Amino acid sequence: MPRQTYHPVINLEQEGRYAIDSPGSPPNLLEGLSSQDTQLDEGEERFMVDPASREDPKVRELIQVLIDWVNDELASHRIIVKQPLEEDLFDGQVLQKLIEKLENVKVEIPEVTQTEEGQKQKLKVVLDEANRILLGDQGWQQPKWSVEMIHSKYLVAMLHLLVALARHYRAPIRIPESVTVRVSAVQPLFQKRDGLLHHRQMIEEITATYDEWGLKQERDAFDTLFDHAPDKLNVVKKRLMLFVNQYLNRLNLEVTDLEVQFQDGVYFILLCGLLEGYFVPFYDYFSAPTTMDQKLHNVNLAFELMMDAGLPRPKARAEDIVNLDLKSTLRILYSLFSKYKESSQ
Repeated sequence: MPRQTYHPVINLEQEGRYAIDSPGSPPNLLEGLSSQDTQLDEGEERFMVDPASREDPKVRELIQVLIDWVNDELASHRIIVKQPLEEDLFDGQVLQKLIEKLENVKVEIPEVTQTEEGQKQKLKVVLDEANRILLGDQGWQQPKWSVEMIHSKYLVAMLHLLVALARHYRAPIRIPESVTVRVSAVQPLFQKRDGLLHHRQMIEEITATYDEWGLKQERDAFDTLFDHAPDKLNVVKKRLMLFVNQYLNRLNLEVTDLEVQFQDGVYFILLCGLLEGYFVPFYDYFSAPTTMDQKLHNVNLAFELMMDAGLPRPKARAEDIVNLDLKSTLRILYSLFSKYKESSQ
């Protein structure tokens, strides 16, 4: 009797979408499996990141942003995390130092051996502390990371954890939006002696579109412009530049780069004063800010001035403006333009 072959079951909708977005033939996601992977126990599942998905520009940007943030936080410990991220995070030591720094606590780790089991015991203590901080008493909420996932160097779980920590502590970084990773979940189909593997494929969402509080929000017109209509985006930028220069020219100032020149908050403050017809005292803000804190102070002051003028709370974080996120800057400027465009005619 000929040996039965098994064709992996794949989510057809996701596969079709991926085929449209990704040129060339789809990769064999079972290539590169080690002998250990092919000897999984029945019911056990191992997750693998598609190598092509890992090279996606948005994924690479997210990884680098998180690495830079961790290195900034742990600079005093002389800890430097490098690529690949998994090699530095899997045993929990870096995560322990990061949580201790962010939470200003001491995570008590039991003295255990440096065996694999000992590493997992340490990692469990660290993740228990992370879950306490991030999930609190919400026992119903299932974390997207676990000891097994982190210790097995599963990149997606590490990214979920770091993004959650960065948002919880309102890290002064710009986290890329709408980042997804293509993943295969591999498990034995029948008895492992048959050597057959079943894998299902899925698209894992790491980040979505967020509001200033880190809450998921619906896509808006600027998301559409950035993704699908760059030519129209340039028209919007030019119109906003004409609008701001109409007022800033009164102070002999001119904007030629919306992203860079509004980054420290000074032009936002001046523009708010000009639009409402008042002068903002110099002692209220930093006219030549040099540090992140000074720039954040300026942008937050501009947000307060906007709300004092009757505008809704800005749908952007001050950190995103300071970190040169053009989409966030345009959203704020468009909010001002919408309110004052009649008076600028």
